[in-house]
Amino acid sequence: MSAIKHKEQRVGVLIDVQNLYHSARNIYSSRVNFKEVLKAAISGRKLVRAIAYVIKTESGEEKSFFDALTKLGIEMRIKDLQIFPGGMKKGDWDVGLAVDAVRLSHALDAVVLITGDGDFVPLVEYLKFYSGLQVEVMAFERSTSNKLIEEADMFTDLGSGPQYLLGNRNINKRTA
Repeated sequence: MSAIKHKEQRVGVLIDVQNLYHSARNIYSSRVNFKEVLKAAISGRKLVRAIAYVIKTESGEEKSFFDALTKLGIEMRIKDLQIFPGGMKKGDWDVGLAVDAVRLSHALDAVVLITGDGDFVPLVEYLKFYSGLQVEVMAFERSTSNKLIEEADMFTDLGSGPQYLLGNRNINKRTA
């Protein structure tokens, strides 16, 4: 997989925060360094939009995290955590992220999807073949759908170096 990157290329960055958060925590006992991830995603190109899709909890403890992302120049899409009778909780942005990608596609040359979620494979196919975009995926390879990696024009494994992680940085940790 290779992708052409040049300084005049218009790029959009769409970040599935929950996917990255849980992958970094479960695989590496760490947190994501969003500043470095965004820098790598842009790669010296013209950033059109960077959007993070996040879930707000009842306690609101994530406010400082949301503020930090905003200071990096990342727009926030915030959705409340849904709690169903019986206690089941749900919070995802798959449809919202996909709609934004399609909506922005006319203004971009490349889109960087920062997620490992295989549910986005049809989106990658659509953006590549119907919108003519270069589609790059960044995620932790150990928790990324193989089909998503295959369909992307370029895949960056966020577990390949310590710059993408904060905290423990146990890159070599293995899971059963």
